[in-house]
Amino acid sequence: MLKGKKLLFVLTMMTGFCLLAGCGKNNKDGKTVIELVQYKPEATSYFEEVEERFNASHDDIELKISSPNDAMTVLKTRFVREDNPDIIGIGGDINYSNFIDADMLMDISDFDGLADIKENYLTICENLKFIPTEGTYSVPYVANAAGILYNRDMFEEHGWKIPETWDELLALCDEIKAEGILPFYMGYKDTWTCLSPWNSAVASLTSSTVCKDVNKGETTFSDQYVQVAEEMKTLLQYGEANPVAYSYNDACTAFAKGESAMYMIGSYAVPQIQSVNPDINIDSFVFPASNNKDDMVLTSGVDLQFCVMEDCPNKEAAYEVLRFLLEDENVQDYIDNQNAVPCKKGDFKLASMLDGMQEYLDNGIVTDYQDHFYPSEMAVDALIQTYLLDGDTEAFLKKFDTEWKRYNRDLITKVRKYEQEHSGEEE
Repeated sequence: MLKGKKLLFVLTMMTGFCLLAGCGKNNKDGKTVIELVQYKPEATSYFEEVEERFNASHDDIELKISSPNDAMTVLKTRFVREDNPDIIGIGGDINYSNFIDADMLMDISDFDGLADIKENYLTICENLKFIPTEGTYSVPYVANAAGILYNRDMFEEHGWKIPETWDELLALCDEIKAEGILPFYMGYKDTWTCLSPWNSAVASLTSSTVCKDVNKGETTFSDQYVQVAEEMKTLLQYGEANPVAYSYNDACTAFAKGESAMYMIGSYAVPQIQSVNPDINIDSFVFPASNNKDDMVLTSGVDLQFCVMEDCPNKEAAYEVLRFLLEDENVQDYIDNQNAVPCKKGDFKLASMLDGMQEYLDNGIVTDYQDHFYPSEMAVDALIQTYLLDGDTEAFLKKFDTEWKRYNRDLITKVRKYEQEHSGEEE
């Protein structure tokens, strides 16, 4: 039976019902069955091929991979029914933090494949823990990167230079606008799109631990987010006349058709853009939010990681699946399929639209998306959209602090209790 915080977590988070086959059993041929449920339906074809190749090359293990729509709801429902898969493929976000906090994931510190993972992505996952918890609970597989996409042909035609500071970005926007071209298409009708430039600005203007620092009572968002909020408001003058009237798809289409020179979005948008214009020549650069070039950091979070469930009865078989997924050929296939960034060390070929970010990726000058720490119930994207409509920075930041305390009350209590109990350990 589920007990304690595991039961409380799944009952709180459950939003629907879905039954899938059980896991961790032997099939009729005596093979150990390992079930993997992963949350990216757009990568279904890749995982179907992986499943086929794995099963063709293993006589003693049968791999079953599911890629359901709304996978997090499916998983939380299954947790309630004690019908856990063996491995889950999820993002590096607050769901992962919640699963660790609920003791639902296995400590896989002894998995040999971790030695092949880039240290900065292991650190990003480590930082997602609400409070320090010994152990490693995921294998980071691929990441994505967010900054500013730009039309390379348009830039070359006009002789525009890539900006490296905030002032240079504004000067570039003025130059583009003066030539009768729209600098950005924003597409803020879909509230989540507001988070892309927000995350990129936060990366260079605040500490990567700002959310944890707020939980500890060491600072406030009103103190930390002022410049970020002001920059978001400033950029509105360089987008379409009414950015909340146009959706993500509208923005992708407009950028694909050359209706704007740039687009503040992540690498994940490129397939959608190319579906409209396969010949568009896209590159990217890091969002220059600061006037100090040394402050520039690329926003790159773990887009897909694999976790073994704590109650998985076939740990070694699960590890064999993880080793197979980490084979260079399979990693490269995923990169090619999804325009992703590998978390594994090695000489992988990345999509050309990441050329302008390559230096930051190679040197590990990356930080996580700040919204990976935001509770979904707080709807930060909607808060930002509302702020961009009314423009009241002080009121927005005050509400941000108020809402944060409201939706993180229990976590804040837990964090501060931990800090009190461990306050003398480093002395």
